[in-house]
Amino acid sequence: MSRGINEFEPIQAVIPEWAAILVALLTQLGDVWFLALLVGAVYWFASNRREDAMVVVGLTLAGLSLITALKHVFALPRPGEPLVALEALPGLVQPLYETTAMASGYGFPSGHALMTTVVYVTLARRLSIGTFRTRLAVSATVIALVGLSRVALGVHYLVDIVAGVAVGLTFLFVAERLLARYADDQGTVALSLAVVVSALSLPTTGLDPDAVLLFGASLGAFAGWQLVALGRDAFAADRPSTAARPLALRGTLAAAAFAPLVAALEYFEVLSLPAAGGALGLALGAFVTVPVLRHSERATRVWTSLIFWLAVLAFGIRQLFRPSTWRRGYTVGSHYASRFGRWVRTRTSG
Repeated sequence: MSRGINEFEPIQAVIPEWAAILVALLTQLGDVWFLALLVGAVYWFASNRREDAMVVVGLTLAGLSLITALKHVFALPRPGEPLVALEALPGLVQPLYETTAMASGYGFPSGHALMTTVVYVTLARRLSIGTFRTRLAVSATVIALVGLSRVALGVHYLVDIVAGVAVGLTFLFVAERLLARYADDQGTVALSLAVVVSALSLPTTGLDPDAVLLFGASLGAFAGWQLVALGRDAFAADRPSTAARPLALRGTLAAAAFAPLVAALEYFEVLSLPAAGGALGLALGAFVTVPVLRHSERATRVWTSLIFWLAVLAFGIRQLFRPSTWRRGYTVGSHYASRFGRWVRTRTSG
């Protein structure tokens, strides 16, 4: 039974053939690559709102895992109503249109609708550009345009879009209530949610490659954020005794999250799916940690001091194992050994 309500003809009829590529480019505002670039840029450059940016990262990862699981649960096909035939377009733009406007896999609910809802509404809530009403209006406009573009391109029914937006808003409602209960560490809560949802998606999807990669990415982001929080707790502590427990907890959580990623690289072949998930997780852990080191003056001082003392240690070890050092040590040792021997003989003869 079709999910459609004959929505394609009235929408596609008002779009001229030459505008098809513009609609295809518009839909990229909700594509995974664009959302990942947007969220990553917000985290990297929003140094004064790092916790809020990490919440956006965590909810984005959780949303991606959620839509991956839901598509496999419903397993409903996409419509076959393309906006234009690929052959009707000029040969120069055919590859671009094929890449941006066509889709495969399951169609319900719409991943673009769910993810634009999660990402843009979260950005509207967490950013400080303009007023909240303006940010919310912009996010609603982007969500509507991306949703309509998916219907216009013929890759989703209208009900797919409505369901995606509804699921996204429901997910945000639950997530924000959870974040409100743990306001002191919202980054960890958002990433914990991402780890849990991605772990649940593994059996749901039958270890789908996307689910495996998202699980690795969620673990890596969680571990990297624990290292960031560890440094923050260490700098904030007045006395070592007050920092011991939180530092031990952060370190344990980071190690527990990094361990499966390292194990995947150690025990699976380099080009296997588990190894790819492990590599992605470690890369994302580094991505989370590096900008904090770059923008934190205290972290920079600690890092500089650490490098200095490591360099001193390396120089000392190098000097210790040089042949000239051993020869000098042997000469000095022999000199004092002979003096000690003469002293012993003098005492014995006396």
